[in-house]
Amino acid sequence: MAGRGRGKFKSRLERPGVVAACSQAGSGAVLEDGLCAELRGGGLFFTSFSQNLISKMSTNENANVAAARLNRFKNKGKDTTEMRRRRIEVNVELRKAKKDDQMLKRRNVSTLPDDATSPLQENRSNQVSAHWSVEEIVKGVNSNNMELQLQATQAARKLLSREKQPPIDNIIRAGLIPKFVSFLGRADCSPIQFESAWALTNIASGTSEQTKAVVDGGAIPAFISLLASPHTHISEQAVWALGNIAGDGSTYRDLVIKFGAIEPLLSLLAVPDLSSLASGYLRNITWTLSNLCRNKNPAPPIEAIEQILPTLVRLLHHDDHEVLADTCWALSYLTDGSNDRIEVVVKTGLVPQLVKLLGCSELPIMTPSLRAIGNIVTGTDEQTQIVIDSGALSVFPSLLSHHKSNIQKEAAWTMSNITAGRQDQIQRVVDHGLVPYLIGILRKGDFKSQKEAVWAVTNYTSGGTIDQIVYLVQAGVVEPLLNLLSAKDSKTVLVILDAISNIFLAAEKINETEKLCLMIEECGGLDKIEALQSHENEQVYKASSTLIEKYFSAEEEEDQNVVPESTAASYTFQIQGNTPDTFNF
Repeated sequence: MAGRGRGKFKSRLERPGVVAACSQAGSGAVLEDGLCAELRGGGLFFTSFSQNLISKMSTNENANVAAARLNRFKNKGKDTTEMRRRRIEVNVELRKAKKDDQMLKRRNVSTLPDDATSPLQENRSNQVSAHWSVEEIVKGVNSNNMELQLQATQAARKLLSREKQPPIDNIIRAGLIPKFVSFLGRADCSPIQFESAWALTNIASGTSEQTKAVVDGGAIPAFISLLASPHTHISEQAVWALGNIAGDGSTYRDLVIKFGAIEPLLSLLAVPDLSSLASGYLRNITWTLSNLCRNKNPAPPIEAIEQILPTLVRLLHHDDHEVLADTCWALSYLTDGSNDRIEVVVKTGLVPQLVKLLGCSELPIMTPSLRAIGNIVTGTDEQTQIVIDSGALSVFPSLLSHHKSNIQKEAAWTMSNITAGRQDQIQRVVDHGLVPYLIGILRKGDFKSQKEAVWAVTNYTSGGTIDQIVYLVQAGVVEPLLNLLSAKDSKTVLVILDAISNIFLAAEKINETEKLCLMIEECGGLDKIEALQSHENEQVYKASSTLIEKYFSAEEEEDQNVVPESTAASYTFQIQGNTPDTFNF
C-alpha cells in the first residue's frame, strides 16, 4: 500500500453481514504522495537563472528572499543556506500516486474485516433491499418513522459503498446531507448514527465539491462529538470522516482543527499500550492525524503541530507497518517547510528512530522516512548534523543503489543537500564511501536521479576543500558529468557547467589547469562544451563560451612537462605523498 496516507481518499465499501436495525427503543443496540526541487542558490552563471526561480517560490518567501539572494550572488553565490533545495510543489508522480491510492481504498474490502468494525450481526427479519432508488431513500429519510429512516439511510450507505460510480451527486442534489448530519446526533439509536456517518464518510471521500457539501451541512462539529461515542465502531467512523475532510486541503484541515478535533482524537490513543487497540482503529486514527499534518499554503498551525508531535513520536515506535508508514508521511509533511518548522520536529528527538526506519526493507515505510530525512537536511547545518550523527549516511549505499529509481532519486536529492553543507559534512560523505555511488548514478541512473546526482556533485564542488575536489576527480566524476552535457534540460546543463567551473577554480589554485584541460579533452568533453556555444538557451551559451575562452582558447604548444601520463582507461588524478593539493596523474 505504498503511498497510503497522502490524501483523503478513503471510503467504506459494502460488507456482507453488516446490517443494522433498531426500533425507537433500540438505544442499547451495539455496533463495532520529486521532486520538483528547485535551486535556492548556486554558483557561477546562475544569477538570472535563480532570479527566474523566484517567481516559483511561495508569495510569503518572495519579499524576504529576493533581496538576500541577490546580495548572496554578489558574494560568489556560495552561501550554503541558499544552495539547499526544498520541494516547491508536489510532483507529477505524487499526484498520480494519490489518484491510485483513491482507487485502491475504494475497492480494498479485504483490509476491512467485518468484526474489526462492527460486531452487530445482520437482522434477517429486517433485511434492507439493496435496490432502493434515491427517490425512495428521500421519502424514507423524511418520514416520521425511525425504523424507516434507518432503513433508508442504510440503503443510501449501500449505494454510496458501490465500487463503481457511486451516485454521490444524486444523493447531494436530493438534499439528504442535512438529514444525515442530524442523524449523527441520535444517541438514542446508535445504528442510524453509524449508517449516516458511513454515508457521509463516503460522500466526503469524493471531489472537493462533494466534500464541501458535507462541510456546509455542518458535519465537522457533529463528527467531533461522535469521537467520544461509547461505541468504538461509531467513533472510528467519525475518525475516518474527519480524515477525509481534513485531507481535502489546508482550508478544511484548519477548519477541523479550529473546531477542536485534535484533543479528542489524541485522547483515543491515551492508553498505556497502543497494542491494546484494534489494528484497524489505530491505523485510521494515525491516518487522520497525518492528514491534519498535511498540505501547505498555509502549513498547519504551529500550535497544532506541537500538540500532535508527542503522539507521532510514540506511534513511530509501534510495530504495525501501516501505522509506521502513515506516521512517517505525517513527519514528511511537517518537515516540508521553513527551518523553524523543521526544528519543531527535530527537537523532539525522533530523528534516530526515523533513521532506523530508513534502513528497513519495507518500501511503504522507507519512502516517507527518506522524504522526511531529506526534508530535514534542507534545513540548517546543525539540523543536517543531527541526521548525520544519527547514522543516516550508513544507510545511503543501499538507497543510492536501490532497484526503485524513485528511491535513488530521493536519496540523491538528500545527498545534494548534505553536500551543500559544511566541509566536515562533505568529508563524512567521502568517509562513508558515497561518492562512487553518486558517480554510478551519473553513469547509469535514470535521468531524474542523474539530475539530483548532478546537484550533489555541484554542491560538493562549490563548498568542498581542494583535497575533497581532488578526490572527487580521482574517483572519476569528470567523464560522466561531461557526458550529461548532451541533456535537453537546460537547468541541468547549467548546473554541470557550474561544477566544471568549480573544479577549474580548484585546479587554478594548485596550478593544474592544463592537466584538467587535457583530461576534459581526452574524454570528449571539450567537443561537448564547444557544441553548447550554439545552444538555444542564452545562459548555457554564455556559460560554455566563458569556459572555452578562459581555459581552452590558448594556441600554445603543449608543455611536455605538464602532459599527464595516460592509462588505458583515461587520465586519473592521484594524490601523492604529502602534497595532496595537486592534480597529479
